[in-house]
Amino acid sequence: MKIFKKILIANRGEIAVRIMQSARKLGIPVVAVYSEIDENAAHVQLADEAYCIGKEELNDSYLNIDKIIATAKEAGCDALHPGYGFLSENPLLVKACETAGITFIGPHLEAIRLMGNKIESRAFVQGLHVPITAGVTGKPAELVEKAKEIPFPLLVKAAAGGGGKGMHIVHKGDNLNEILISASREAKNYFGDGTIYIEKYIEEPRHIEIQVLGDNYGNVVHLFERECTIQRRYQKIIEESPSATLTPEVREKMCTSAVNIARAARYNNAGTIEFLVDKDLHYYFLEMNTRIQVEHPVTEMVTGVDLVEEQILVAAGNPMRLQQSSLSQNGHAIECRIYAEDPSNNFLPSPGKIQLYRQPAGEGIRVDTGITGPGIIQSIFDPMISKLIVWGEDRAVAREKMLSALKNYHVHGIHTNIGYLQHLIQHPAFADNKISTSFCDNHTEEILQNIRQDKKQTEKEVLALAYLMYSLNSHKIHSPHNVWETLGYWRNIMKIPLMVEGEPVMLRLERPSNETFVFKTNEKTYNVSLQSIAENEVEFRISHRYYKAVVSDGEKGNHIVSIEGALFEIKRLDELVETHENPADSGKVDEGSLFAPMPGKVIKVNIKAGDKVKRGTVLLVVEAMKMENNIVALHDGLIEKVNVREGDRVDTDLQLVNLTAPEK
Repeated sequence: MKIFKKILIANRGEIAVRIMQSARKLGIPVVAVYSEIDENAAHVQLADEAYCIGKEELNDSYLNIDKIIATAKEAGCDALHPGYGFLSENPLLVKACETAGITFIGPHLEAIRLMGNKIESRAFVQGLHVPITAGVTGKPAELVEKAKEIPFPLLVKAAAGGGGKGMHIVHKGDNLNEILISASREAKNYFGDGTIYIEKYIEEPRHIEIQVLGDNYGNVVHLFERECTIQRRYQKIIEESPSATLTPEVREKMCTSAVNIARAARYNNAGTIEFLVDKDLHYYFLEMNTRIQVEHPVTEMVTGVDLVEEQILVAAGNPMRLQQSSLSQNGHAIECRIYAEDPSNNFLPSPGKIQLYRQPAGEGIRVDTGITGPGIIQSIFDPMISKLIVWGEDRAVAREKMLSALKNYHVHGIHTNIGYLQHLIQHPAFADNKISTSFCDNHTEEILQNIRQDKKQTEKEVLALAYLMYSLNSHKIHSPHNVWETLGYWRNIMKIPLMVEGEPVMLRLERPSNETFVFKTNEKTYNVSLQSIAENEVEFRISHRYYKAVVSDGEKGNHIVSIEGALFEIKRLDELVETHENPADSGKVDEGSLFAPMPGKVIKVNIKAGDKVKRGTVLLVVEAMKMENNIVALHDGLIEKVNVREGDRVDTDLQLVNLTAPEK
C-alpha cells in the first residue's frame, strides 16, 4: 500500500482535527498551519507540527497559497489536504501543489475547474442528459436583462461558491440589480471569484446529495444519499442518511446519475453531487462540490466507511478498496450543526467568549469539533462550533437519540442554536418528514414561541434553587470539610435576593441539616436535598422530583443555569460586581442600529459627514462571520460624523455613525 510521509492540513477548526484523526490511523504525521489568533486552537495543539503563517486577515493566512506551499515544503510534506471551505476548491492551490511536487488530496485540476465552477458544470451535466433547471450567466449588468428569460422566483448564485454564500432568492418586485452587485461582492470576498449566475428557483424543494468516490484507475462508486433539506439562510443545519423522502427507484436513478457525472469528469477523489427534488420526486442537478463535505459523517455512520481515510489512500495512488456491491446503508444517522448564532435574532452570528463547554457522549453519538473547552469564537471565521452526529436503528430512534444529545450539550457565554435544534427535531412536520428547504422560514417563529413557552413552564424558584444548590455546596467539589459547622452566621436565616431571567426572586435559607436545605418564599416552602455535585454540575431533589443542572459563572455577575438543555440567566443581587456598561447593551441591537451587530470589518461606507439620509438608507456594510450586515438609518436625519473607514475592524461598543434627527 502506498502511503504519504507527512500531510499538511490547509485548514482549521473541526475539519482539521477530523483529518488528523484519519491520518493518524494510517500512521501519517500531520502539520497544521494557523493565524496568530488561532495560536491556542485545538488543531494547533493536536498537530505533530504547527506553523504560524499570518496575522488575523484570511488573505494573510488560510487563503495565502504562497505561504501554505512554502510551509509544506519547509516541513517536508509530500501531501496537502485542503478540508472544506477556504482554498479547498481553488484550482490555483492545486496547480501550486503540482509545481511544488506535493500531492493534493482531492480531485485533479481539470475536474475542479470543470465541476467547481457552477456555470461550467451545469453545461457539462446537461450534455450527459441529467435533468437541470433553466439558468443564465453573465456580468451583473447583463444578468438584469437575461433574467427576463426566466420566470420568478429566481436564484442568484456564486459560480465558484458553496455553503450558501453569495446566494439570494429574488422575487418579483425585488431590486435585482442591487442583489446581483451584493452577491458578486460576496463571491469575490469568499471565493476570490465574483462571477455569478441566475437559475430558476424551484419552490419547496428537497435538497438531496449523493456522495461519490473515484480513484486514478477509472473506478467510481457512490455511497448513497444525504437529505440536506433543513436549511437556514440557504445553509444546511440538519443532514440525514438515508433520506426518508426517496423511493428505492428514485434513489437508484439519482445514484446512477451521480456516478455517471463523476465518471465522465474522470473524478478521482471524494466529491458530492447535489440535486434538488420537487414534490413529485423529479430531480434536477444543482452542483458538484469537489471536496469533502461538512456533512460527510452521516454517510460514514451508515456505511461504516472512513471517507477521509479513503481520500488519503486514493490520492496516494492506491486503487480504491470499495466495491459498489459491498456498500449498503445500515440504520439511520442525523447530523446537527451547532452554530454560534442567535435564532431569535434572524440567526445572527454570536461570536464571543465561551465560558463553559460540555459536549454529549455515549454509544452512537459523535461530535466533530475544534473546541475542547472554554475559548473565543472569533468573528472572522464561520460561526460553526461543531457537528453533533447520532446513529440509530431507524429514523425514530435516531431522532430520540439526537434530542437527548442536544439536551446534554451545554455551551454557556454566547448564543447558540442548540435550543432551536431541540425544538426543530421535535416538530411534528420534521418527525413526519413533511419538509422543504423553506422549513425554517415557515416554522421558525413557531419554534421560537415554543422555546419561550417551555422556558416559562420552569418555575423561577426552581432555577434559583439550582444555582444556589451549586453555589452553596461548591466547596464540596474540592474540600471534604463541612463549611456549615464553621460559619456561625449560617445559624440564622439568610435572605438571598436574585434576578432570574430578569424577574426578582427572594429566597430565605434556613440552616441546613446534613444534605437537606429548606428554602422559603412568602408563599411556599422548598425542601431540597443534594444528590451529587461536581465541577459545574449539581443534582438535587425538590421533595420527590429530581433535577440536574449545569451551572457556570459569567461576566458582570451573571450566572448561567441550564436544565434539560434550556439556558437561564441568574444574578445574585447581594454580589458586588464591577461593570463597564456597553452603549450597545442598553437596547436590542439590530440591523437598524448605528453600532455593529457583532465584531467585524467595515467593507463599504455609503455616506459622509453632512449627508442627509432617509429612514432605511444603508449607511455602511459590516462583514462578520462570512455575513454582510447592513447598518441602516433608523430615521431621516443628518450625518454628523462617520467614525470608521472601509477596512476598519469594529466592535459592538463603537458607534459607527453619528446621525441626528431632523429639526421639527
